[in-house]
Amino acid sequence: MNKTFRFYTVLSVLIFCLGAFSCVPNKKLIYLQNLEDHEAIPEESMIRYEQPEYRLQYNDIIDIQVMTSDDIIESGFNNSSSSSQSSMMMGQIASSGGDIYYMSGYSVDVSGNVRIPIIGEINVMNLTVEDVRKKLEVKLQDYLSGEFYVRVKLGGIRFSALGEFRHPGKYVVLQDRMTILEAVAQAGDLSTVAKRDEILLIRQYPEGSKLHRINLTDRHLIESPFYFIQPNDQLYAEPMKVRELGSGVNATQTLTLITTSITALALVLNLFN
Repeated sequence: MNKTFRFYTVLSVLIFCLGAFSCVPNKKLIYLQNLEDHEAIPEESMIRYEQPEYRLQYNDIIDIQVMTSDDIIESGFNNSSSSSQSSMMMGQIASSGGDIYYMSGYSVDVSGNVRIPIIGEINVMNLTVEDVRKKLEVKLQDYLSGEFYVRVKLGGIRFSALGEFRHPGKYVVLQDRMTILEAVAQAGDLSTVAKRDEILLIRQYPEGSKLHRINLTDRHLIESPFYFIQPNDQLYAEPMKVRELGSGVNATQTLTLITTSITALALVLNLFN
């Protein structure tokens, strides 16, 4: 009788521990919720987001194109003759996992300068791409006669996804802006055991880098200055305790774990009979 009592006592404690630490509740997995301690945002309401104008920094790459009126007449507005060759080269670089603008773009050095043919070095640190365009137009007036067209764009958004992402790695997305949810999707979404309410964002500033904690389960994220990621952002997703414990992350895995544990416990107790 004592052995049977001890068996059920140990079994009850085991089941309680597994139930308490194993399953990951849906509340920790759902994005953009109305959290209890925050003002609710109805689904049909207009949410105003904050998107500060990005200013160039060290290690950014910008794409610069200068066309005269003769170039436009000869090749068209899209400069198709050169764009087909560059598209082919970009496709080859992208397929090999490289940065497609590394060879064709202009990198901002540690002093904030880019070196441009004919013009030479020009400082672009802390300027917007529109500021750079206007600055180039003024500089080029000394070298080009007649009308010309200058286009300046960011050479894509570079970011890194580390930790509990399904496809961690470094990514280059050819867009002018990108939300943090799009960045998560680009990296294959977060794993089930990732801490969605404590994503670590490492952001580069002219003075250095700062660490920010982001809660992807909070709907107020859309209003924050971290809803849009910036070039050279790094995202790190930490694992929950459930991974450290080695427990199941859903009901099926938990049931399998409990069944296996009960079987193992029964075998151990049977050895002492």
